[in-house]
Amino acid sequence: MQPRRILLGLITIFIVLLCFIPEARAFCGFYVSQADTSLYNKASQVIIARAGTRTILTMANDFQGEVKDFAMVVPVPTVLQEEQVRLGDAKIIQRLDAFSAPRLVEYFDSDPCQEIYPAAPSRLSARGGADRAESAAIGESASGVTIESQFSVGEYDILILSATESDGLENWLNQNGYKMPPGASSLLRPYIQQNLKFFVAKVNLEEFQRSSSQFLRPLMMAYESPRFMLPIRLGMINATDEQDLIAYVLSPTGQTEITNYRTVKIPSDEEIPVYVKDRFGDVYKSLFQTAYDKEGRNVAFVEYAWDMGNCDPCSATPLNPEELRGAGVFWLDQPQPTTGRQIRPRSTVFITRLHVRYTRDKFPEDLMFQETANQQLFQGRYILRHPYLGASSCPAGEEYRRRLPARLDQEAQNLARLTNWNINDIRRNLPQVPAVESVPFWRNIWR
Repeated sequence: MQPRRILLGLITIFIVLLCFIPEARAFCGFYVSQADTSLYNKASQVIIARAGTRTILTMANDFQGEVKDFAMVVPVPTVLQEEQVRLGDAKIIQRLDAFSAPRLVEYFDSDPCQEIYPAAPSRLSARGGADRAESAAIGESASGVTIESQFSVGEYDILILSATESDGLENWLNQNGYKMPPGASSLLRPYIQQNLKFFVAKVNLEEFQRSSSQFLRPLMMAYESPRFMLPIRLGMINATDEQDLIAYVLSPTGQTEITNYRTVKIPSDEEIPVYVKDRFGDVYKSLFQTAYDKEGRNVAFVEYAWDMGNCDPCSATPLNPEELRGAGVFWLDQPQPTTGRQIRPRSTVFITRLHVRYTRDKFPEDLMFQETANQQLFQGRYILRHPYLGASSCPAGEEYRRRLPARLDQEAQNLARLTNWNINDIRRNLPQVPAVESVPFWRNIWR
């Protein structure tokens, strides 16, 4: 059975494909469209629900191919038992993507002769199964590999391995039907030196065929560890070009940052020409690539940071408590401490959407995270302001019309700077502004 699109976790990130080969201001704009993960051919997605040393990790991917060819290896900090692993819901990942995606909004200028011409939209405020006895009975192989735990979850057969030598682990995987590509040993070695374990999953074809799902489902794993990290190096074994990772990090405290690479905000709150309304996907892909190149290709971009209790403007409704639990949020029913006067009502879940585009040479280390108490609100937001081009015969209308060409050209310059598109091509698509008509001095008094 060959699925059209198999959702599962992190094959291009930290999964190896083994068959190788304070109140925020209201914006009052109209939501138009979003730049979600469908823009990228190789976008892996992960949800990390983290509080203190406790983590629930959900892995998803857009792997395409024969189900029998799917397998993965994920470094994990502890030996996981069956009760710590479960199937996730791909719809939850889609909901988080839609809620946090960079967005396009629009405003419409009114007739300047009927009311005072409004100021430009304000910038976004910076506030704003098997136990250890059974595992030991399984024993250690001659290659130094120990099966610490083994169990099945849904359509997956899962092993938790430990190893003493990377060459031995690579040989063991190859001998047991997991065809590792050349060079795997050197990437496995640092994880063995850190005493990490290896979560290995393959598809049980009989179970998959008995299931009602057309797609492989995401996998979730729960564990406790002081390490707050995401392994990405294994996913670079087969990589020939750049890969995108979208991480939705959920925390009860505030924003999450990456500590061993710079974390920067994506350029935002820019006014751009109206004609790109139906091309926002192209705009954002070019915008992201331009920012990625400018920052040296080794940074993590914040595309969204917001309290899950609200949104403005909303590209999708906030996740409800049931959906949040489906995303791994385990602290919802726990009492939350309050400090001082609450300026605005807030939920107990803060989401940070981090977008990392990585290559082997620019990201030689796995991603290390830290929770913060920073609850400043941020979103990738881009603004269309439709000009008023109707008749307007008053001094305010004349002044508006005189200033409009400069404003439209500034929007063109903004788009060129953000996307590296040719400014002359952009200008050719700008609307024509009617000439200002001279109004006789007596018209306003002799109406």
